[in-house]
Amino acid sequence: MGDYFDSLRSATPARLEIGRAGSRYKTKAYLDFRAAHAAANDAVMSEVSKETLDDLGVFEVRTKCHDKYEMLTRPDYGRLFDEETKDFLLKNATYGADVQIYCGDGLSAPSIKANVSNMLPILHLGLEEEGISVGKPFFVRYCRVNTAREIGPLLNAKVVCVLIGERPGLLTDESMSAYIAYKPHPEMSESDYTVISNISRFGMPPVEAAAYAVDVIKAMLEQKCSGYKLKPVSYTHLRAHETGAYLV
Repeated sequence: MGDYFDSLRSATPARLEIGRAGSRYKTKAYLDFRAAHAAANDAVMSEVSKETLDDLGVFEVRTKCHDKYEMLTRPDYGRLFDEETKDFLLKNATYGADVQIYCGDGLSAPSIKANVSNMLPILHLGLEEEGISVGKPFFVRYCRVNTAREIGPLLNAKVVCVLIGERPGLLTDESMSAYIAYKPHPEMSESDYTVISNISRFGMPPVEAAAYAVDVIKAMLEQKCSGYKLKPVSYTHLRAHETGAYLV
C-alpha cells in the first residue's frame, strides 16, 4: 500500500496521505491549508498593479464595475463597457485584426503577472508566423469572460482570445484560462467558447498553452467556428524539456 501511495504522490501535487493527529490534521498540514486558503482569498480581492501592466506593455480599460466588490456582486457589469471606454478602445486598439488578444483580472489578479509575460509574446509570434494578424493587446480591469461579446463586434475581430484569472484553489492562486471564440457577439452561447484552462506552473505551462492556442486559433479561422462546433485540434508542438522551448 505504501508503494501505491508513493506512486500517487509522485504523479500529483494534491494533498495525499498527509497524516492526522487524532481526528485532526497534523499542525503543518493544517497551517499549509490555512495559508493556501488565505492566498486564494487574496487572489480574488487583490488588484493588478500598474507596474505589472507597464512590464507587459499594455494599456488599461475597465468594465462598468467600480471595484472588485461590485465585480463579484454584479457580474453583468463586469461584462459591459460604458460609451467613453468603447470610444477609447476604438481610438487606441486595433480595428479589424484576425485575432484580438487581451487579458483580464477575473478571479485571480496574481495570474496576470505569473503567466501573461511568458504566454503573450509566444502567442503573438506564433500567430504572425502563420500569417494571422494580431491586434494590439490590452488589459481589462474588473473583467468577466463575456467582455468578449462586446469587444469582438466593437473591434471587428474574427477571433477574440481572453486571458483571464481563474477562480483560485488550494494548490495555486495563479491559474489562468484562455477563452477563445470565433466572431463573438452578445447573443452567443457559453458553448461557443473554446477554453484552455489551468494555465500555470502547476498545470499547462504558459509557453506550452500559447503554442496550443496558436493551433486552436488557426483551426477556428479555417473552420469559421469555435466551441462545440470546432473539430478536434491536433497538437503539433513538441516540448523541448532540456531548454524549456516549445517547437513546431
